[in-house]
Amino acid sequence: MAKKLAVIGAGLMGSGIAQVSAQAGYEVVLRDVTDEALKRGTDAIRASYGKFVGKGRMTAEDAEAALARITTTTDLDAAADADLVVEAVFERIEVKREIFRELDRIAAEGAVLASNTSAIPITTIAAATGRPERVVGTHFFSPVPLMQLCELVRGHKTSDDTLARAREFAEAVGKTCVVVNRDVAGFVTTRLISALVVEAVRLYESGVATAEDIDTACKLGFGHAMGPLATADLTGVDILLHATGNIYAESQDEKFAPPEIMRRMVDAGDLGRKSGQGFYTY
Repeated sequence: MAKKLAVIGAGLMGSGIAQVSAQAGYEVVLRDVTDEALKRGTDAIRASYGKFVGKGRMTAEDAEAALARITTTTDLDAAADADLVVEAVFERIEVKREIFRELDRIAAEGAVLASNTSAIPITTIAAATGRPERVVGTHFFSPVPLMQLCELVRGHKTSDDTLARAREFAEAVGKTCVVVNRDVAGFVTTRLISALVVEAVRLYESGVATAEDIDTACKLGFGHAMGPLATADLTGVDILLHATGNIYAESQDEKFAPPEIMRRMVDAGDLGRKSGQGFYTY
């Protein structure tokens, strides 16, 4: 089994992927463009391990050993000896394609190149490389240490071996996998939540019901842990606007067309929990 992992991007997702991988015994190199970003990422990992130790879910010794398996760098060339590289940077196609162009030059011949995208087609990312059969989607969920799901996405040219190795990795770090066999924008999970969020926002925007009542309907009527508008605030209204916009641009399916109020909220800086105001006030 691959035991050397490079994670590109030390934000919420990248640091979470590094955390669960180091805990599972992987040697992890975590790369970001600034030392500040790397410090934020490793501080978050240390704090999360601390919570697990406090709850008796891991020992202090295991936490220290896991931290010792994580090294940080601002040099992308550090991915050269990784068996598996997971990219977890911002959801912009140009940024991801540029990283994969570089990884194609740097990474070992047999390495699996994975993207933690939630909505961008893997085929589009893989086309930036000369080895599209080695590129796969590994869509983890936030917060990575707590969420059990990993959505594996097969690009148009992803090989069976690459998919199998991605599954082996995701299961080794404790995740349950679902496989997306056809590389549609938004895959399975982002399409489902986007369709629900868009309809919920339309009901809210047109005054059919309050945000609270729409969310209560989904929680009590469908057994959802969290309503779609609270989910939008947690994820970030800007992130969901971007995701739904990506899916709409790719599919031209009207059910994914972002409602006007989402654009206005983003313009006004009402991004959800991170800004203190979204569909709810925090």
